[in-house]
Parts: sequence; C-alpha cells; structure tokens
Amino acid sequence: MPPFPIARTSSREDVLFVPAMANRHGLITGATGTGKTVTLQMLTDRLSALGVPVFLADVKGDLAGLAVSGQAAPKLQERLARTGIAAPQWSANPVVFWDLFARRGLPLRATVSDMGPLLLGRLFDLNPTQQGVLALVFKIADDRGYLLLDLKDLRAMLQYVGNSAKEFRTAYGNVSTASIGTVQRALLELEQQGGDAFFGEPMLNVDDLLVTDTRGRGRVHVLSAEELIRAPKVYATFLLWLLSELFEQLPEVGDPDKPTLVFFFDEAHLLFEEAPPALVEKIEQVVRLIRSKGVGVYFVTQNPADVPEIVLGQLGNRVQHALRAFTPRDQKAVRVAAETLRPNPMLDTAKAISELAVGEALVSVLDEHGTPTIAQRAWIYPPASRIGPITAAEREAVRQANREFYGAYEQTIDRESAYEKLTGRTVARAGAAVDDAAPTPTPPQKTKAEPRIGGEAPSPPPPAERWPQPLAGDAGAAGSTLGGAFSDFLFGRTGPRGGHYQGALEAAGKSAARSVGSGIGRAILRGALGSILRSR
Repeated sequence: MPPFPIARTSSREDVLFVPAMANRHGLITGATGTGKTVTLQMLTDRLSALGVPVFLADVKGDLAGLAVSGQAAPKLQERLARTGIAAPQWSANPVVFWDLFARRGLPLRATVSDMGPLLLGRLFDLNPTQQGVLALVFKIADDRGYLLLDLKDLRAMLQYVGNSAKEFRTAYGNVSTASIGTVQRALLELEQQGGDAFFGEPMLNVDDLLVTDTRGRGRVHVLSAEELIRAPKVYATFLLWLLSELFEQLPEVGDPDKPTLVFFFDEAHLLFEEAPPALVEKIEQVVRLIRSKGVGVYFVTQNPADVPEIVLGQLGNRVQHALRAFTPRDQKAVRVAAETLRPNPMLDTAKAISELAVGEALVSVLDEHGTPTIAQRAWIYPPASRIGPITAAEREAVRQANREFYGAYEQTIDRESAYEKLTGRTVARAGAAVDDAAPTPTPPQKTKAEPRIGGEAPSPPPPAERWPQPLAGDAGAAGSTLGGAFSDFLFGRTGPRGGHYQGALEAAGKSAARSVGSGIGRAILRGALGSILRSR
C-alpha cells in the first residue's frame, strides 16, 4: 500500500504517512482551536479511501461533516495557494452515526457482563474493598447461571447477595453490606445520568465496525458524544470497553499492509484522569497488544503530558499543534511536548511549538522501516469532506441510509436474565410463606341429632335462641369482677404462684416511709456534724 501525504513543509516537501505503520498508534496534540480536529478529519478521509474502517467520538459535533462532501472556502483557497497544496477531490465518507442515548444516531449498547467488574469499578469510582465485593457478585452470578445484561439485573444480584451474605461467606468470603450499598448508590447515580440506556441488548457486534461500503471505502463510525462528554467516566469507560472487545475478538494478523481498524480517542485525558494504576496498566496492555490485531489507536488531547508515559511510549506517529506558553506551567508543558518528538538539528522544537499557526504542526511519523522521522514543521493537508457540523436533515438522511444494515440495533431486547429469575424466585417464596401462614379451616362440628317426634325433624330455634343469653345474675357478677379489680389495684393481690403484687396504697405508704426515714437520717447527720464542728 503506497504512502500518502498528510502535510507539506515550507520547502514544498511532503510528509508521507505509511498505511502499514498506521497500527503502530499515534498522538495528536495541541491547544484548543489549533487544528487537531481538522487533522483527525483529514486522516479519516485518507484511511476510509484506502478501505480502512474508522471509529471516532464526536465530542463537539463538528466531525459530522465527514458524511458530506467538502468545498473550497475562500480562506482554504488562499492557504492552498500559499503552500502549493493541490485541492483535494471533494467527497463524502460512508458514515454511520451512533449514540448511547439513541437521540442522534443508532443506539450503541453493551451488557453488564461484557463490561466486567474492573471497568464498572472504574466507572463507579470504587475503592479496593468495594471492587472486590463487585467482583464477588459477578462470580456468584456466573456460578449460579444468572445473566447480567442490564442495570436492573446487577441491582437485583446485589440485593440477592446482600440478603444472603451469610450463605456465601464460607465459599466466597465476607460480603460487606456497606460496599453493597455503595454500589447500589452508584447505580442510581448512573441511571440519573442516563447511563442505563447503554446497558442492554442487542449488544454491539464488533464485526459490524469492520465493513466497507459498495465502493470499497471503509465505513466511518461516528459516536455522538456531545451529551456523553458531560459524564466523562461513562465516556471513557465505554471507549475502553470497546478497545477491550476488539482485542478479545479480533484474530492475529501480524503486520498487514493497512490496518484493520483505526480508533481515534478524542479528549483522551478523560480516560487517564484519576485512573488507578491497575486501569492504566490494562490500557497499556491493550494498546501494546492490539497492534497485532491490526488496530491502530490514536489519542487526541491538548498536551502529551495528559497521557501516562507507559502509554506514551507506544505511540509512534506524532502530530503536535501549537501550545501557548503564557505561564510557567505552560512553558513546562511545551518543553515536555518537545521532548516527546525526535529532535531536528535544524529546528528549535520548543520554540517552534509556541510559534505554530492554526493548521500548522510539527509532524513526526514512522517510515516504512518503522523508524520515527525527525520532527518537521509543516502545513496539514485539508480534508476532502466538509469542515464543520451538518444540518439535522442531513443527519437524518444518513441515518435512514444505514437502516438497512444497522436497523437491528434500534429494537431493544429484554430476555430472561438475573432480574427475572431472582424476582420470580422472590415471588414464589412470598407465595409459599403466605400459604404456610394461612389458618387451616376448622371442619364443622357434628352435633348430636335430636330424636324425631312423629317422623319429623324438630324446627330450628329462633335466632334469638341460638346463642346463650345472659342470666339475670350476670350483671351482679360483672359488678363483682369490676370491684375485685379495683380492690386489687388499691390493696394489691397474690398471684397464682404465690407472688405478691403491691397495690397503690401500699406503694404510697412505702414511699412515704422512705421519705420520712431519709429525712430523719439527714437531720441526725446534720446535727452530729454541727455539734462536732461547733466543738472544734
């Protein structure tokens, strides 16, 4: 596969990008408004034209222009004339819009089981103890055959494990109810942010990301992340999950002449902010090993310092746009960015970074032997698609065009999983408990039949005679019972086992005696002390 130009120096020399080295990953950095998005869009156009599928996240909404053919604006024509770059062949890309919330594209989902406890722990910001409890819940679900597909499945499983903590203690270890509550609160917070729309079925099939259109162009999958960026943990966790899925499912291809898929991670600093060491190690492992699957990963951020060094060392292709050095911290960031590029003896790299114009960059890419080229100051080639957003009508037309291929993702599937099984089990237990508590009906008592007179059964008594009527002396008995109770209250009573319970008068007498006794005692004591003190 022949290389293609991506930038041109002031001496009219082109900087060539080798497609066979695209899976060696890359980094696009620069301050806001310096041209990072245009560079990303240009690379996407060139890769799609070569038949390479691309996945990227549209954070600001301006990458939707990839779906529409571009045109030569007056400013662009002026730059092309100044740099000697030929105008591109304006064309659109076969774009598929995705959206976790299903508002601006096809819904994109993953199951809780495929996300796994590590990424969910990162999403919920759990400490090591809480992370262990979450892993334990996943283990119990696997052992019991409970599918964890959406958030209600995970919530039901957490409740089940919390209520049966004693049962699982011996086989799995202690289950902290406080940790269960923490995860439940995290689930509630995630639902309030709309994250529950991401978990469920049908789950994204990564094979659908690797197709081309009828012209042989690689499909460009644009994730609408304007709303998702407000929940940065959800955004970063999803993209990391997608990388993990690609790594697990794609076969080994070695070093192909062009990559299988190129993955652009915009706003990459969101992935690494406050990330625990275990998560950073997993990211480094995926980035290092996914190269052999033919996948190239490109991080797009403002400063190379946003990416940990252990990951930064894996990124071979570099495009550094301008950084403004207004403060000591900014000056330090410029020096760090200059040190990440292969030095050019004819160029002061640190000085050049702060002097770059919009659309200009320091470019260092891998040659055909995999060696980084020296950093060159050059103008980035323009993209062939439209620079900027598209209208709602154009977006809907693109969505309708892809309905034939990706329409199956629009319908939500809710099959029997942990929630249905556990709630059905609870209902069955509740029904059995109600049956056990219900009183057994008493069979009717048989009465002795009265002898018939004259062959006829005696007529039943009138209603008033069916129940015993009070006798004339019952009123007196009731009065004596009331009097006895009043007497017991005043004078006390003796229980059936010989115990004596004092009455109100006896209790009052004892209290008065204690008061008199304590008063006399105090008086005697005061008198004795007084006489002693007077004698002294």
